[in-house]
Amino acid sequence: MKSEYRNVIKAPIITEKSAALAQKNIITFSVDVNANKTQIKQAVEKLFDVKVEKVNTVNVKPKKKRVGRYVGKTNRVKKAIVKLAEGSSIEL
Repeated sequence: MKSEYRNVIKAPIITEKSAALAQKNIITFSVDVNANKTQIKQAVEKLFDVKVEKVNTVNVKPKKKRVGRYVGKTNRVKKAIVKLAEGSSIEL
């Protein structure tokens, strides 16, 4: 059962902005592009044993990149911005 939830949530996103949001009980995760908000909420609650108040998602489009004469694109990513309920916290 936990392996299904691990397929939904890939990794936490740790940047300066997400670290500032973590002070306010808002955590950012990289998630599966096909996951919806309900699946993300269930996965966070089960994996980290916390109560989730709200989930926002952002689809990040791929960017064009060049390496010499070869042109390609970066992978598309979906970010989940999860607001935890009062008294809940996740140590990353």
